[in-house]
Amino acid sequence: MARRYRLPAPAGRYPEAAPLARSRPVSAPGAVLTRPPMAGGGGTGMVSQLVLAVVCAGYATGAFLGWGSEELALIMGDFGLSAAALVAAVSCFRYARSGATEGENSFRPAWLLFSFSSAMAACGNGVWGWYEVVLQRGVPTPSPADFFFLCFAPPAIVGLLVLAKRPVTKAGWVCLALDSWLIGGSLLTLSWSLALARTAREGEGEGVAHATLTLAYPLLDIVLVSMVLALHFRRSSANRSAVNTAIAALALTVLCDALFTSPLLREHYRSGQLLDAGWFAGSLLLAYAPWGARRTSGPQPRVQTAAPRDARPAAGRVRPNALPVTRPLASSLAALTPYLAAAVCTLGILYNVIEGHRVDRMVVLTGCTVVLALVVRQGIMLLDNIALTHELAQKENHFRSLVQGSSDVIMIAAPTGILRYVSPAAAGVYGRDAEELVGSELASLIHPEDLGRVVHEVRRFLAAPPAEEPTTRIECRFKSGTGEWLNVESTVNRHQGGLILNSRDVTERVRLQAQLEHNAEHDPLTDLPNRALFTKRVRKALGGRRNSDPGTAVLFIDLDGFKQVNDTIGHQAGDELLIQAARRLQDSVRAGDTAARLGGDEFAALILGDGTRDRSAREYHVREIADRLRLTLSQPYQIDGNDVRVAASIGVAFAEPGVGAGELLRNADLAMYRAKKGGKNRVELYAPQMQAEVVRKSELAARMRTALNEGEFAVLHQPVVDLTTGEVSAVAAQARWRSAQGILFTPAEFLRVADESERAAELGRWLLEEAVELAAERMRAGHDAPVSVRLSARRLLDKSMPLGSLEALLTRHGLPSGALIIELADSDPRISFDELERRLVGLRRLGVRIALDGFGSGYAAINALRRLPIDLLKLDRGLVEGVVESARLHKITAGLLRIACDLGMQSVADGVDVPEQVLALRAMGCTHGQGMAFSGPLDEYRLRRALVRGEYPVPGGAALPVLSGRSRPMLSSNNETPVPPT
Repeated sequence: MARRYRLPAPAGRYPEAAPLARSRPVSAPGAVLTRPPMAGGGGTGMVSQLVLAVVCAGYATGAFLGWGSEELALIMGDFGLSAAALVAAVSCFRYARSGATEGENSFRPAWLLFSFSSAMAACGNGVWGWYEVVLQRGVPTPSPADFFFLCFAPPAIVGLLVLAKRPVTKAGWVCLALDSWLIGGSLLTLSWSLALARTAREGEGEGVAHATLTLAYPLLDIVLVSMVLALHFRRSSANRSAVNTAIAALALTVLCDALFTSPLLREHYRSGQLLDAGWFAGSLLLAYAPWGARRTSGPQPRVQTAAPRDARPAAGRVRPNALPVTRPLASSLAALTPYLAAAVCTLGILYNVIEGHRVDRMVVLTGCTVVLALVVRQGIMLLDNIALTHELAQKENHFRSLVQGSSDVIMIAAPTGILRYVSPAAAGVYGRDAEELVGSELASLIHPEDLGRVVHEVRRFLAAPPAEEPTTRIECRFKSGTGEWLNVESTVNRHQGGLILNSRDVTERVRLQAQLEHNAEHDPLTDLPNRALFTKRVRKALGGRRNSDPGTAVLFIDLDGFKQVNDTIGHQAGDELLIQAARRLQDSVRAGDTAARLGGDEFAALILGDGTRDRSAREYHVREIADRLRLTLSQPYQIDGNDVRVAASIGVAFAEPGVGAGELLRNADLAMYRAKKGGKNRVELYAPQMQAEVVRKSELAARMRTALNEGEFAVLHQPVVDLTTGEVSAVAAQARWRSAQGILFTPAEFLRVADESERAAELGRWLLEEAVELAAERMRAGHDAPVSVRLSARRLLDKSMPLGSLEALLTRHGLPSGALIIELADSDPRISFDELERRLVGLRRLGVRIALDGFGSGYAAINALRRLPIDLLKLDRGLVEGVVESARLHKITAGLLRIACDLGMQSVADGVDVPEQVLALRAMGCTHGQGMAFSGPLDEYRLRRALVRGEYPVPGGAALPVLSGRSRPMLSSNNETPVPPT
């Protein structure tokens, strides 16, 4: 609050004016703003501060220069201050209303009170200007201006109470009242001794009202200053910028009031002088406080204090940087407030004594109440200290119980790295007494290999801002009392420049984690690296310093005959064989190489190169290693006292520039499969054409899927002729594929792909349905020749082609009994003969005849002939092709045909291409044949013409003698015969 006491009017101006005291409230203290700082407001706040400084500086400059004229000085000194106070009132009112629009429960009451105070100051200065500027005469005493000026302080004081952090106990409220009186009473004592006593005596001659009005202004100032000082240390810290700005505005106002009370300045004061600039700046500062301070507020900068040079840790010692410990200045000043107040009161009394004045009763009474308040205040503080000491002792005992009873070890390390405290749990965790550890260096207890990492982490942690990283976790090995190294995990906190470590033994967890990691990367049966770890090491070898070493190679190893071991002597014996094979493989590779088990009976080895650049030399070296491994793995295995033998097929792929780990493993895998197809128990080096063949097969399989959907396959039939009469007794259905690109694929090509693809079953079903449908049409046309369809045993047992589907197919097309012949192909040893026998018996009940295809080529053919219900025997073409030239094959074929004759079965020779073969087979007792000697595969039109004719000419005469080694031009196989024109 600013005021103007009665001033003498200038000579010749306002002759009728009476001097009058006037008060000018300019500002009010700021409040704690709960709104968060506005993003991006830093630049706007800087501009607002700059504008505020320019306006205040402009006003001060004008006041200093006298404004150029006396009339302008009066206008600026009266209405200028009124306008500034009005701006503050509007600003505080708008901010008070914004509390309801921003989600708060109600208006901000403190800022409403500040708005009312500023409005009172604006009205008072306006009334003063009305008399001085408009009416050009002095202001009467008393006047409405006095009412407005006196109404400024009470709302501001209440606003301070609203903004302050309220005490939570009755003792707190009592202390707040005592602190306010200590400050107010002391200021009253000092002010009364210096000026107020004389002012009161001078005012007694002019009446009680004038004396009361004269004393009201300084007393309200004292109350306002007391509240500011008492509540300043109790303010909330939610928005210190706004609070500090408002306090600065109030401090500026009180300072101007104190200067105005000086008799020397008061006698020469006129409106518009430099003192008004202080009140003007105080009002604008109050207007700026709730808005500009909020925009510029933001996160407080963190001050990071580095350790002094002499406090830096020495090499090999854990010595954290010292952190400064500071006591808040506000707490210190709040504690000194009663003593400062007593000192001010004492100064007021001493002033009267030194000046020889009679000690006023007001001074004595006020001083006594201040002393009494100080005594009561100290008594309350003493009781609070006793209670706090008791509570602290209880908490300390509770903390000590928690620390001593904790299973974790709690240690406190000084900035030098010396342990100052170790909890009793150290005896159970580390096997060392806590007293033994206290005083030792923390660095001496950490494993030397972990020390550097721990020191680096501690330095990084202490250099980080505490608010961003309050704790860190460190895991290292700690020396126990028995000399063992324990795995310890510690949670680290800062403590007075040192460290607090909360440590626990995690040795078992580390061991379990290491075991889990080992299990995740190693085969559980053989303990060799698994596929994941092997791939990782291959990738590392290709990407490290050996990436340009052409001698690096990968070996893929497959045990030939391992399935028979499982099937014959059991899986337990198979596991034992794998363990012994893994041990042999591990012992055979070098120390830097890697042996791994990829799964099942597949193993692999990574052979690192030795820097040899010569291609032939590296191939020789790696092949020698692979051959040695093959021989080692092929040696007999002792299992349960028996010798068990398996062989090894090994594929080798070399590292090449631009070849990744996955591609290198694939190449070795392809080479291994080539070794198995080439006869097993051999070593095969990868060649680029292997991948080209795989790509070709894949592309062919994909095109085959499209061909099945788009009808590019056709069914051809080859007549089966009676070798005695030449009559056509049956027709054999065969599939041919002419692609949309005009490429003709022979059965030898696409059937091999089909057998290895998922479309094989679909192709078999299609061929069977087409053959049955065409046979039914021929039967209706009067051609009763049965049709034979070749199906593998594996396809015959396929669940996708159940027994009922064949019955439904025959019923749907009306094919009579005996009109369908199923040629059973390839006796796969993995096929169960029991299931196959049941299936064939079911087909026989449907009237389907069974032919054993390829008889004489498979090792299981005799067993199939013994167990399965067979009607026809179809000789393998390998026997037929050499029956004339080879006496050995002639005897074998004759023996097989004799078996068929003795069993009462008909026989069909496949691949009869020349008349000499017809004569020889007929002489041996073969009943039927098919081949180029009679006809190749025919389309439906040509087939019906052949059936109408009914027979083919059969060569007559006796069989030619067998000429060993005789060469004869042979026609192409019927499997290679192209599609005849249609």
